[in-house]
Amino acid sequence: MKRLSVMLFLLFPALLMAQGNKADARGYIVKVGEQAPADFKLVLHNGETTSLAQLKGKVVVLQFTASWCVVCREEMPHLEKEVWQAYKDKGLVLIGVDRDEPLPVVRKFAKDMKISYPLALDPGADIFGRFADKKSGVTRNIVIDQQGKIVYLTRLYDEKEFKGMLAAIGQLLN
Repeated sequence: MKRLSVMLFLLFPALLMAQGNKADARGYIVKVGEQAPADFKLVLHNGETTSLAQLKGKVVVLQFTASWCVVCREEMPHLEKEVWQAYKDKGLVLIGVDRDEPLPVVRKFAKDMKISYPLALDPGADIFGRFADKKSGVTRNIVIDQQGKIVYLTRLYDEKEFKGMLAAIGQLLN
């Protein structure tokens, strides 16, 4: 009985954490208003590295993407023009986080899409898994404010939702 009590005591925090990571209907395990998980490194396709902790004080948009994703490819020109080009000199950082693809594929993807914002590698979808259920799909944008709080979440490419994201970014930067 004592052994069972000790095992339950040790497992209880893990059970609570597992319940806390339950995905919503869109596959997100994070919510607007929460602090973004910042304890990971982003290795960019140009060899540089950064982290959310290093980017604190800037508005950050993480775009979860993959070269095989048709919807991502539809959205990326809009991200390049309406987000990156419009706000890169106003305190915004946009990083595409490429889900589980090797560096040569990610570099070719960036070149093919004619984007100038960086793509980060996400082997095993570990970064993706900090924000959404790994069983759910890409084509997601997460807007994080200057203090590291999540302020907007998108799923797939929906023009109305995209405009809402642009409005949220504009409010944070203007």
